[in-house]
Amino acid sequence: MPGVIVDCAIYRNGDRTEGPEDFSDALDQARASGDAFLWIGLHEPTEEEFSRVTSEFGLHPLAVEDALTAHQRPKLEVYDDSLFVVLKPATYDADSDTVTTGELMVFIGDSFVVTVRHGEGAPLSAVRHRLENEPKVMRHGPTAVLYAVSDAVVDHYIDVAAELQIDLEGVEAEVFAPASDGRAAERSANAQTTAARIYNFKRQVLEFRRATGPLVAPMQKLTGTGVPFVNEQARPFFRDVNDHLTHANEMVESLDRLLTDVLSAHLAQMGVRQNDDMRKISAWAAMAAVPTMVAGIYGMNFEHMPELHWIWAYPAVIALMLVVVAGLHRQFKRRGWL
Repeated sequence: MPGVIVDCAIYRNGDRTEGPEDFSDALDQARASGDAFLWIGLHEPTEEEFSRVTSEFGLHPLAVEDALTAHQRPKLEVYDDSLFVVLKPATYDADSDTVTTGELMVFIGDSFVVTVRHGEGAPLSAVRHRLENEPKVMRHGPTAVLYAVSDAVVDHYIDVAAELQIDLEGVEAEVFAPASDGRAAERSANAQTTAARIYNFKRQVLEFRRATGPLVAPMQKLTGTGVPFVNEQARPFFRDVNDHLTHANEMVESLDRLLTDVLSAHLAQMGVRQNDDMRKISAWAAMAAVPTMVAGIYGMNFEHMPELHWIWAYPAVIALMLVVVAGLHRQFKRRGWL
């Protein structure tokens, strides 16, 4: 169990105090004090490791099951003895263009906060350190922890969206860059690489949307009245978090629309380039068809043919082929086909 517990402390009147090593005794002390609460943080506990926490804190079995299995949508559920909130922190790796989401479950109840973290994207250490330096905020009890954790997760959403926007602008510049004079095979390979990158971006934005979108309803509920274990005075703070979440969702929607437009523009450019290639192929085929036709006619085994026995017939036919091909080349060049 010690390896699973990341941190465990009693906060009395906003200040961290050393309590018993057994968190059961620490919870009893916090409840007896009246102005204290216990905050215990866990990282990917097993069912056996979490069973003691479940019994001591009176957590609901359904919420415990969600906290253990993870892979949950952001949500808020109210039980008799606790409030259960699921958040999905997000991180972005610019090198691999990958959005990774973790899971963070928060239980708050009578004089306790239990946080369960899955993955590496949860900013709990920084949140705990910041709160410990702000005892006035910490005096509001478990509600302050829920607000600070939600605020940190949502603010990081905006940072991730901004990083995605920067990389997407690079993809957009790549799509609208002037076409190079390289070979058709190279242009086709580059076009396929760009299309794959745009599609990968859409997958990452979808993953990001799964973290930000479902969180709207829980945040709106926390801004209202009648939510147990949440201090009514915290409503303005949760409204601020909800405003930031709305901004993050608007950024995600903007990214998704821009990706769709960029993909459509890229496909349109690929079509234009394919048409251009087809025009060039058709032009060269037309120029090759003229000498082929003349050679085919004079290759017939007929006795009576014009200029068949003329001494200058061969050079004249070759010259005719060159003149016609040169004329076609000039016309196609003037029309932009070559």
